Amino acid sequence: MNFSRPEWMLPSFYPITRNPERSEGEKMEERLIIEHCKDEIAQERHFREEIPGIVENLAGSCSEGACFDHVGPEPIPSREAVVDIAIRARRLLYPGYFIKGRLEKFNLHYYFGQEATALFELMSVQIALALRHDCIRHDLQCVNCDELGQEATINFMRDLPAIRSMLGSDVRAAYQGDPAARSFDEIIFSYPGLFAVTVYRMAHQLFEQRIPFIPRIITEYAHSVTGIDIHPGAHIGESFFIDHGTGVVIGETTEIGDRVRLYQGVTLGALSLPRDAGEQLRDKKRHPTIQDDVIIYSGATILGGNTVIGARSIIGGNVWLTESVPPDTKVILKKPELIYTGQGEA
Repeated sequence: MNFSRPEWMLPSFYPITRNPERSEGEKMEERLIIEHCKDEIAQERHFREEIPGIVENLAGSCSEGACFDHVGPEPIPSREAVVDIAIRARRLLYPGYFIKGRLEKFNLHYYFGQEATALFELMSVQIALALRHDCIRHDLQCVNCDELGQEATINFMRDLPAIRSMLGSDVRAAYQGDPAARSFDEIIFSYPGLFAVTVYRMAHQLFEQRIPFIPRIITEYAHSVTGIDIHPGAHIGESFFIDHGTGVVIGETTEIGDRVRLYQGVTLGALSLPRDAGEQLRDKKRHPTIQDDVIIYSGATILGGNTVIGARSIIGGNVWLTESVPPDTKVILKKPELIYTGQGEA
């Protein structure tokens, strides 16, 4: 009995016995296919032969001052590990929300113990790497980076209850300010504004400890996920709510009071700077101050370190401000003239 598979069932690379009585046309077609395959192999070999030269040029570019690389003995934090730190810290800040199983009161201490220990091990290493990087690259006085990394991590973890309290006020502000919110759980699970603020509050604590790299990596991770850009150096009070959120920008020296609400597309930024102003203004106040109970609607732009928006003021959509506003003031654009065209034209 013949157990051979029919030709259509064989993979393309499987050797197929050809009919010896093929026509001349079929033989010619087969020769053309073989020649074409040889040409493709030769062409690929030609391209591959260029790779060593490309590698040589890439390696050579690392010795040129115009390019950037990180080649040398300095250690550097892992971005993936830093993102993992943010994810793990969020599980401590919102226990029971971002885990696969269920959390019960009888295993609460075990849960916190496991999560806190894992966070300490990971975070202390990454902070030590960040500190050691700056120490070596900038030829700073040698310090005990491992011990400092552990100390900074413990300082961060000590502040987690206070950060939880602040985030609790942020969740309540979102619920009170958004009629579409059905529950606190919905806000914690799904609101991008709360996620961005949560990550900011973690990063701000590390920024205040003057930890390099890691605060900015954390907030830029949230920026990439939500489209909300909050610099870790900004100072933001309690009960802060960003509704919708996409396109919000909050600069490094921004100061925001309590119970402030922002909508999508709001920019709290710096005035246009000359090309060489980076070093001169790096530690200066460049971004606005927003006092308590202010509401800023979508698309508004508020610029400048001397600009102060007074308490309880309302800034309308698409307003552009570079000067201060007194308390209890409403700033809106003049109603634009609308032009209608088409069949419905009067």
